[in-house]
Amino acid sequence: MRDGKPPRGIDSVATEEPLEIRLCWQESDGGKERAIAVTMRTPGNDSDLAAGFLLTEGIIEKQGDITGISHCTEGDVEQHFNIVRVVLRDGVSFDLKLVERNFYTSSSCGVCGKASIDAIRARGCMPVASGPVVSATVIRQLPEKLRAAQDIFDRTGGIHASGVFDGDGEILLLREDVGRHNALDKVIGSMLLNGELPASERVLLVSGRASFELVQKAAVAGFPLVAAVGAPSSLAVETAERFGVTLLGFVSNSGFNIYSGDERVGGSR
Repeated sequence: MRDGKPPRGIDSVATEEPLEIRLCWQESDGGKERAIAVTMRTPGNDSDLAAGFLLTEGIIEKQGDITGISHCTEGDVEQHFNIVRVVLRDGVSFDLKLVERNFYTSSSCGVCGKASIDAIRARGCMPVASGPVVSATVIRQLPEKLRAAQDIFDRTGGIHASGVFDGDGEILLLREDVGRHNALDKVIGSMLLNGELPASERVLLVSGRASFELVQKAAVAGFPLVAAVGAPSSLAVETAERFGVTLLGFVSNSGFNIYSGDERVGGSR
């Protein structure tokens, strides 16, 4: 009801369900399987989400580290599409104690400060490539292009998005999710599984604000330019500076702020 008037129809809401990510790998004493994470997500593109999560968490390093991803069809039928099993290539090693954590991912759940940035470097994440120089005119047009491509947002009004663009502002890939971190993991996972990483010639636009977690994921994937519709956090800016990422905030058709890496922004600002 609005302004005292009865509703005209049924309102659509964004779907949010848990996704459990399970790892399967081989050790000297046989095969192992373990649930390592639970994230609240919008169903769809679950393989992309799992692959992107594993890459940005440092569990895998490349596409070839995964030999299979599938939904678990054992047990409770209602949960078949809320559990995804990822089979790792023989020889892939990781620190189980570091990654074994059942949690609901959010911006508030990670470690903080300099230790978190150093942990990324310790995993082998290096400064990103030089990448393209993108005109200010193109950058200002990105949010409108992202919004125009958001099908789920049109129906629900309550969904985040991550979009990948080329240097001319053409949208190449879009993923939507109730969690901004999930939307980005879906984008990164799709690019990983299609052999499109590192994203050294691509521009990333995220809806909402730019948290440390999003910039960290973008740096791992090799995005040289990250733009956000909202504001960045202080740790996001520090992370962007550390890894040579151009970070833009408050991007709209009227302008934007540059927080790091202004060398990749061309033309009148």
